[in-house]
Amino acid sequence: MTIVKIENVRVLDPIQNTDSIQTVYLENGKFVTETSQVSETIDGQGKWLMPTMVDLCARLREPGQQQHGTLKSEGKAARENGILHVFTPPDSKPIVQDNGALIHGLVEKAMLDGGIYLEVIGAQTQGLKGNQPANMAGLKKGGCTAVSNANAPFANDDVVLRTLEYAAGLNLTVVFYAEEPQIAKDGCVHEGFIASRQGLPMIPALAETVAIAKYLLMVEVTKVSAHFGLLSCGASVELIRIAKEKGLPVTCDVAMHQLHLTDALIDGFNSLAHVRPPLRAEQDKELLRQGVKSGVIDAICTHHEPLSSSAKMAPFAETQPGFTAFDTYVPFGLQLIREGLLSPLEWVEKVTLAPARVAQMAERWVNEAGWVLVDPELEWTLSKESIVSQGKNTPLINQKVLGKVVRTYIA
Repeated sequence: MTIVKIENVRVLDPIQNTDSIQTVYLENGKFVTETSQVSETIDGQGKWLMPTMVDLCARLREPGQQQHGTLKSEGKAARENGILHVFTPPDSKPIVQDNGALIHGLVEKAMLDGGIYLEVIGAQTQGLKGNQPANMAGLKKGGCTAVSNANAPFANDDVVLRTLEYAAGLNLTVVFYAEEPQIAKDGCVHEGFIASRQGLPMIPALAETVAIAKYLLMVEVTKVSAHFGLLSCGASVELIRIAKEKGLPVTCDVAMHQLHLTDALIDGFNSLAHVRPPLRAEQDKELLRQGVKSGVIDAICTHHEPLSSSAKMAPFAETQPGFTAFDTYVPFGLQLIREGLLSPLEWVEKVTLAPARVAQMAERWVNEAGWVLVDPELEWTLSKESIVSQGKNTPLINQKVLGKVVRTYIA
């Protein structure tokens, strides 16, 4: 039996909605009453204690793309950065998330190899080809609570409607990463001055907003629960706000990097700034931040996508999009607090209880969650050596950041 005593630590508990300095005792990641059997005492002065986080969108690259990341490497990166529950889109290569029988094995392997609770989003169509609905009943039996077509296009809107009706009948949530392919075409960056000057193919904000508007109309008809992931445009926030005011069963999230970074980073053809949806304009960033502050945006996710160094070495438009994001998640969150957008407890809620509620697993999360000790003033450098993830693909490489998870306490 290992009991850790943490003295004078700031406990941020969104479950109890409390923010207070306490001395706490932890056994296997759970609070216990005071005991004489303490095996370790930690001075928590200046540090914060918060529950383990829930990430609504991360690609761990296994199965099929182990050159970028594995369940072992990315599970370790998630845990060491305080994330215990990770939702992954259904677009592994090969695609196994349209087969309910295979999903259980993937979940078991994630816990065995990486020590995380992997929450698999099932495929909305067979093989993500956009033609026929996947076997959603089988996916639900395999443990899926949500389905998505990830970034793959649908053959037509009739397929979308049929899958939404199917999902609604099974009480499954449909996750949209909204982008209208006829508008996005072969684009890779935000439509703006920098992209125009560099001659890069562009993805207008309209590609996202048109898709969201269309899907919201379908949600209204089918009554399916819908989650809109990875919002990148300010206008998208307004569409979701109107939908919520109408009482539609919708939620949404934003990637943490969209609240901090803009398309200014693509200047000089910096392929480390290539991500999809793309980094947008300063005005979009500010409107997304206000969406988080107002509560229109329910949660903040990592949108972690580890990539090998070779994936970023081609000409910009030919490189693979994605950021490694587990290691920057807490420093970026703490920056939101320092800049006055959120209080510490509000930030904690956006990365723990709020995403758990979005995923309709709040009660299970409370039972499974551990606790994370954060040093908000620890300065460190995002180097290839300090990044825990196998992927080192971040535009912030070699920059100094403030704040870090120093211990994760779980069963």
